[in-house]
Order: sequence, then structure tokens, then C-alpha cells
Amino acid sequence: MFAEFAFPIFEQSIADYHKFDDVYQPINNPYEKGTIEHLLYAKNWVDTVQWHYEDIIRDPQIDPIAALDLKRKIDASNQVRTDMVEYIDSYFLDKYKDVVVKAEAKINTESPAWAIDRLSILALKIYHMNEEATRETASDEHRAKCQAKLDVLLDQKNDMFASISQLIADIENGDKYMKVYKQMKMYNDDDLNPVLYQNKK
Repeated sequence: MFAEFAFPIFEQSIADYHKFDDVYQPINNPYEKGTIEHLLYAKNWVDTVQWHYEDIIRDPQIDPIAALDLKRKIDASNQVRTDMVEYIDSYFLDKYKDVVVKAEAKINTESPAWAIDRLSILALKIYHMNEEATRETASDEHRAKCQAKLDVLLDQKNDMFASISQLIADIENGDKYMKVYKQMKMYNDDDLNPVLYQNKK
């Protein structure tokens, strides 16, 4: 039940962030370094900060220089998020390294960690949709629409719990096997992004 284990950690990270609601506040991870809990909390914290970066950059009155700086922060954040997903996959690879894979085992389209990444984002969607569904300054119509959307998100959460549990059980039983592809993002790489490597000449 890894998803059910991870989700409250995501909720804790989101709640801790919103005590100050400041993208520049330092993380205060309550879990011991080197544990999967520490990694899950850190992963969601990055997701939460980036969620608010994305809100800020959509301000039509944002200063263009500030927007450019924020875009670079978002790019860097995306790289960190990808790295963290790969660290989580490393946890699963190590945990199930001794599983005997069945001859008829199949591969999944996404690894467990990428499914967990989607669950982390879903936790953020649920938090913010609940804010809108209960916002006292909003109209009754707005709150009702947001509550309907929240109901769908909560249903999706249950489905994700079930599907992630099934994926991990299949890997544990040798019915599916993990094959992790490093993302190899190109836009931050001086040797792969043509704009960057042309500027090196």
C-alpha cells in the first residue's frame, strides 16, 4: 500500500508549505535523511513550490525581468523533480532487485515513481480545489462547481491508490518488471540545447 503510505506525507508537505505560503521559504523536512519518507516529502515540496511559481508567472502584471528569472527557476525545478523521480525509482529497483521475473512478465508504460509523481500533483490539486470549494468570498455557484471537481479528484485518488498498489504488487510477484529510462532532459544541457551550445562558441 505504498500510495496510501505516501499520500499523507504529501499532505503534510503541502500543509507545512502553506503555513507561510512563500516560494522562497526554506524546506524543513521532518523526516530522517536517507529514508524514503524524507525523499517523498522533499519531492512534494518541490512540486508545491513549482505549483506556486506557475501561479505567479501567470500574473498579467508581472515584470518581464522577474518573469524571465521565474522561468529559469521553473526550468531548474523541473530538473530537480525529474531527478527525484529517478531517486524514488532507484528505491523500488533496489527493493525488488531479487525478485525472479516470470518469463511472461510484462513491462508497464510508466514506472512506479512516475505514478507516485502524478499522485503528488494530485494531492496539490485536491488541496487547492478544496480551498476553492470552501472559499467564503466565492459565489455559491463557484463553490458548487469546485466541489463537483473536487469529488472527481477524490475519486481519481482512490483509483490511483488501487492502480499503484496493483503495479507494485505485480512487480513484487514478478508479473511485471521495471525498466527505467533516464529522462535525459535536453533544455538544461549546454551540449544538447542548441541555444546554449551556440552561445559557447
